[in-house]
Amino acid sequence: MADPSSYRPKPGQIPDSPGVYKFRDEHRRVIYVGKAKSLRQRLANYFQDLANLHPRTRTMVTTAASVEWTVVATEVEALQLEYSWIKEFDPRFNVKYRDDKSYPYLAVTLNEEFPRVQVMRGAKKKGVRYFGPYGHAWAIRETVDLMLRVFPVRTCSAGVFKNATRTGRPCLLGYIGKCSAPCVGRVTPEEHRELADGFCDFMAGRTGTYIRRLEKDMMVAAEEMEYERAARLRDDVEALKRAMEKSAVVLADATDADLIAVAEDELEAAVQIFHVRGGRVRGQRGWVTDKVEAVDTSGLVEHALQQLYGEETGDSVPKEVLVPALPEDPEAVSQWLADRRGSQVSLRIPQRGDKKDLMVTVQRNAQQALGLHKTKRASDLTTRSRALEEIAEALGLDTAPLRIECFDISHLQGDDVVASMVVFEDGLARKSEYRRFQIKGFEGQDDVRSMHEVIGRRFRRYLQEKERTGEWEEGPAPSGAVPAPETAAGDDDPFDNEPREDDGRPKRFAYPPQLVVVDGGQPQVAAAKRALDELGIDDIAVCGLAKRLEEVWLPDDDDPVVLPRSSEGLYLLQRVRDEAHRFAITYQRAKRAKRIRSSPLDAVAGLGETRKQALIKHFGSVKKLKQATIDEICEVPGIGRRTAESVAVALASTTPAAPAVNTATGEIIEEDDGGSTT
Repeated sequence: MADPSSYRPKPGQIPDSPGVYKFRDEHRRVIYVGKAKSLRQRLANYFQDLANLHPRTRTMVTTAASVEWTVVATEVEALQLEYSWIKEFDPRFNVKYRDDKSYPYLAVTLNEEFPRVQVMRGAKKKGVRYFGPYGHAWAIRETVDLMLRVFPVRTCSAGVFKNATRTGRPCLLGYIGKCSAPCVGRVTPEEHRELADGFCDFMAGRTGTYIRRLEKDMMVAAEEMEYERAARLRDDVEALKRAMEKSAVVLADATDADLIAVAEDELEAAVQIFHVRGGRVRGQRGWVTDKVEAVDTSGLVEHALQQLYGEETGDSVPKEVLVPALPEDPEAVSQWLADRRGSQVSLRIPQRGDKKDLMVTVQRNAQQALGLHKTKRASDLTTRSRALEEIAEALGLDTAPLRIECFDISHLQGDDVVASMVVFEDGLARKSEYRRFQIKGFEGQDDVRSMHEVIGRRFRRYLQEKERTGEWEEGPAPSGAVPAPETAAGDDDPFDNEPREDDGRPKRFAYPPQLVVVDGGQPQVAAAKRALDELGIDDIAVCGLAKRLEEVWLPDDDDPVVLPRSSEGLYLLQRVRDEAHRFAITYQRAKRAKRIRSSPLDAVAGLGETRKQALIKHFGSVKKLKQATIDEICEVPGIGRRTAESVAVALASTTPAAPAVNTATGEIIEEDDGGSTT
């Protein structure tokens, strides 16, 4: 625990101007990011008597080892920089909302020649128009099914679209009138884009225009005694009205607003957002967070606004944002939102009428979300704490192992030998810390030797980071230490490359675990312990979990530790081990598949993927390319004579593969698929 006075800036050193500040811990990790109108006044609050600080603030300043700041011109710039740094550094003491689910959106891919309507999740893509989020994917599909009668936009995947274009036959939706079938040329790209634009306009809330136009066309058709057309238009109107009924009318037709409500207690907070477009609730989402910093409702609202709109621009930011409490600097936040939208944004607290009534509904949803989350979390916290305590007691550790790393080896009969490292913190998987290794020190099958290599490589990188940041005390370095600028043998695979600057970003191998778990028994544990001893590391516990009897092995012990089958500690170790096995075998299979898919053309220096595809497309297959002369190869666009000679030499040196056999019929399958297996 650090004394804040040890790193407190000197009087007068901190500028009295707007800016953003960062607290770093002893490992140079950024642990907290904040902004202030006056850096001098704000930072002075952190360096008062510890007894006067909020408990969470006290924990943060005693964990930190240094503070630094960046001066900006305005509060709006400070807000933007704070958001960028929180996203970049992921500080442990900043409030970070986490989605309680992956929300689906209705997306229209306007960046394609023939826009497609589909359900999308995850990060938003440029050139795609999004509507939602929705609570369930089936709600999107029901709405789309109703609207395709009026706006028959393409919904098929690229593969289906390409196949229909090739065969000249549309899919089922094209036959029943729910797709305009641009794949077979029934409509031009311009006509199809008009349909997509109309679909987007209707979803954006401009519904009255289309319904009035269809009703007018229906009346004209009836007067002209075109009864079939009139009936079809009548059904279209009914379909659009049913689609509109999927979203409840809550506000005036022209209202575009987001309503944000917060429910909180001393430890956690839940945020609910209702997206209202065209007076209708078009989407709903929710977040929960641990209150790891001393923050009030205004601060929670500001963090929610940053996360909600930090990546949005244009119409994705509504004209009006209704909140339960204004941020500390509402003018700066309003200006930041306006900059992202490109026009004025109203940020206010609803006082009366329909908007206040709807805010009560949103608040009720936030309270229910917090209650449900706490119900689930209570048992989880208790169980994880008990599991870590049981592990500490069984292994004789001084404290509960808050960070556990598990290693596993995977191969197929000695080929494509790889290893995995998974990380659990506080009993939960931290997938951003997972790492993969290729075994490079030797060839063949030797799990014990592989484990020794992987443990050595992982902790050699830890020692490099520790020496680079100056964390060793004066005196001789540990015997296994490697100077930071050097790279240990076998440590050059792409998963081990590490940035060298002290930028506060989470480093891949910079932080030691309290417990290393290996998948295996006594030999693997001994190999892991020997690797740590060779590096001079003696403050990290090691154990192994054998699959056969689920026994826990410790170094230098002839008998295993047997945990009860009902033990939460054993269950956690099993989860860690199984996750390491899953991660390792997934990587091993990917490497094997890549090797199987390799081609003799891969050996030709300077021959990129584009020219490989050109060769295969020209000749039809590697087999036919192998039979071609150098002059014939030179006829392929982009292939010169020197490259053609290299291709011919590479193909001539390959050994003919054994013929493939259809196991059902016994027939020999001729290779004519454009590929080759080696």
